Amino acid sequence: MCDITGSGDAFRDIPTTTLADLLGRERVMDIGIRPLWPGTPRVAGPAFTVRCPRGDNLMLHAAIHRAEPGSVIVVESGDVDYALAGGNVCAVAKRRGVAAFVADGVIRDLAEVREMGFPVFARGVIPIPGAKNVVEPLNVEVRCGGVRVSPGDIVVADGEGVVVVPADRREEILAAARRKLAKEAAETLDAWEQAHRAKIDALLAERGFAEHGPSDAPSTSR
Repeated sequence: MCDITGSGDAFRDIPTTTLADLLGRERVMDIGIRPLWPGTPRVAGPAFTVRCPRGDNLMLHAAIHRAEPGSVIVVESGDVDYALAGGNVCAVAKRRGVAAFVADGVIRDLAEVREMGFPVFARGVIPIPGAKNVVEPLNVEVRCGGVRVSPGDIVVADGEGVVVVPADRREEILAAARRKLAKEAAETLDAWEQAHRAKIDALLAERGFAEHGPSDAPSTSR
């Protein structure tokens, strides 16, 4: 059996842009799920999934005591009126080795979270906390930022966004990402520019683009 946590560590050197190229739009969370403080490092780890109904954060608070070290806690909520977590919850999560929160919702105590350096990718901040009333199952499929996330999927998040690698494709995607990065590293900018120009010119020609120089431009004088 493949070590999920180990695979998560391996993905820490893979930019989300590379993964997005390989996996496509459906595995990339929407633009609203962003790092909440400048300089947030890239994080990668297996998803520990949580579902919180609107206005309630009980299950995220339960998850920080149950997620394995190295996990990325992924929260389905869609609620921007009540905070899912605050400074103490993030501090305990960090102390227990949780890699990050990725939440389709908001948190509070951002200054504390930034000072402790705990990575949170979410929709924003709000000062009012949610209630703690509703029990939901942990580690079931959730939807976060428009992406379906299953327990053990590898979540990679950085300043470009959040990408979810399906657990059953993690070795395939990791190998493909490493090949892609190695190829890019070996290519000079001059070589890239030449290949890029040829590709773009071919696409323009296929679509009937006609090049006009300054002397060929239609006259606007009357």
